[in-house]
Amino acid sequence: MVILPLAEIVWRLVFKIGIPGSGPFVQHLTLWVGFLGAAIAAREGRLLTLATSEFLPAGRPRRIAGIVSALIAAAITMLLFRASLQMVLIERESQTMVASVPTWITQLVLPLSFLMIALWLVWRADSRWTGRAIAATGIAIGLWIGQFPQFFEAKPAWPAMIAVLIGTVLGGPIFATLGGVAVFLFMRNGVPIAAMPVETYRLAVSPTLAAVPLFTLTGYLLSEGHASRRLVGVFRAFFGWIPGGTAVVVAIVCAFFTAFTGGSGVTILALGALLYQALQQDRYRDRFSLGLLTACGSLGLLFPPSLPLILYGVVAQIPIEHLFIGGILPGVLLLGMVAAWGAREGMISGAGRHPFRVGTAIQALRDAAFELMLPVIVMLAIFGGFATIVEASALTALYAFVVEVFVKRDLSLTRDIPRVLHNSVVLVGGVLVILGVAMGLSSYMVDAEVPARLVAWTQQHVHSPLVFLLALNVFLLIVGCLLDIYSAIVVVVPLIVPLGLAFGIHPVHLGIIFIANLELGYLTPPVGLNLFLSSYRFNKPVLEVARASLPMLLILLIGVLVITYVPWLTTGLLKFAGD
Repeated sequence: MVILPLAEIVWRLVFKIGIPGSGPFVQHLTLWVGFLGAAIAAREGRLLTLATSEFLPAGRPRRIAGIVSALIAAAITMLLFRASLQMVLIERESQTMVASVPTWITQLVLPLSFLMIALWLVWRADSRWTGRAIAATGIAIGLWIGQFPQFFEAKPAWPAMIAVLIGTVLGGPIFATLGGVAVFLFMRNGVPIAAMPVETYRLAVSPTLAAVPLFTLTGYLLSEGHASRRLVGVFRAFFGWIPGGTAVVVAIVCAFFTAFTGGSGVTILALGALLYQALQQDRYRDRFSLGLLTACGSLGLLFPPSLPLILYGVVAQIPIEHLFIGGILPGVLLLGMVAAWGAREGMISGAGRHPFRVGTAIQALRDAAFELMLPVIVMLAIFGGFATIVEASALTALYAFVVEVFVKRDLSLTRDIPRVLHNSVVLVGGVLVILGVAMGLSSYMVDAEVPARLVAWTQQHVHSPLVFLLALNVFLLIVGCLLDIYSAIVVVVPLIVPLGLAFGIHPVHLGIIFIANLELGYLTPPVGLNLFLSSYRFNKPVLEVARASLPMLLILLIGVLVITYVPWLTTGLLKFAGD
């Protein structure tokens, strides 16, 4: 996936044409990497969940919850397996080709992966064979429902929805929630369930989605190396002298890494210990340090090449480059507000400072020069017209690989790189399987004319764009409490895009409002991923982490309102760049 886009750049420069079949081949590699990664994530118990089961008492209650949720999730996954298999069989009869390969062969990864996911869900349901046997009945139930879908046609869907909700609350994976809702709605309307994986396939092979795993790989290469130490050193050398200098450095470094890892939790898990230790050494209060690191785990989602910005552009069908430009000033605003709060904390707590020394600053710049060039490379490649976004992501991944392995020698080619690739694939798989099934649910809502009805109702009851924006913020805050940012993009964006057009909201401004609001979702239960990751990383109770994060949540909320009602922050650079 890295080599082919880079070869495309060279081939185009030399022969003025692209490599035949290169683009579709890379797109289908994204499909295979993503769904095999989802199967690996299921094997390791790393599929994204609501984490609500963590509130259950340990022991028997949590064990029963695990078995029941696995049973329900396995049943839904087997439905998805059957639907995918039907799609493959239909495609086999059509005899279409992709880059000289039969299309049905490229699609085989879908039923294969769903089958493996179901088996791993059952295996991990319990440590005892009796619990696994109970969970395994979900496989039989799913196969039976898939065999007789007409049983659900024109029947009320609420019993199935309640079962899906129970499985989710008890700790079932989010992809099973969205997939279960979609597939039961399809069956109720008499639509063949094979229509759902068609939408999954269409999203997975979209021309720009390949940038997601490649930028994710870049983020992992940086986080697994010592890039974080070098970046902390350079930013501390330049900003450590101001009040709260270390807190400001933490915010900047976290934003830098999150821009590449997409708020996936890598920032907290990989950098948490280093940054927490730096704050403690400079005598910052423990609660402040905990809240700052929890909030900063998602700070930077508005900076390029943020994965949510890419996905939003794919789903909303607007230029990703415009989203990159539009997110810069709003991202700087949120980063500046968090940094200002850090400076305030520094003055209150009398935290230590690091005097500015020219020699130290120059040496730190030299040490971190290669990492600091990464955003520049991305922007020059895309906006200079040298590369598409996928090609730029491949170039960035190769650059980070060469720097961390051969220049800085922080990573071993044989010992560390396989682990980095493994972690990248697992993360991409956990995200892509959610996006795929969410696409099916989104397709159902479009077919049911939900967006059109929502536009008509809103125009009838809301007449002011200002009131609409306020209601949109409230709605998105609720969405952020219930959905992770990736599934929210696929499910909710098709609903709000027509509303934004109806009220004359600039499409890029609407996208930045959406991402900024969902950034808050990382700090709001029950889905607040950063709360649970910080609780795990720093060995603190979730409620303690939530209390510590509350000031940051309020600060970011104020920033989101400013972004919403000052559209120039988003559109100003766009107009300057010639939108």
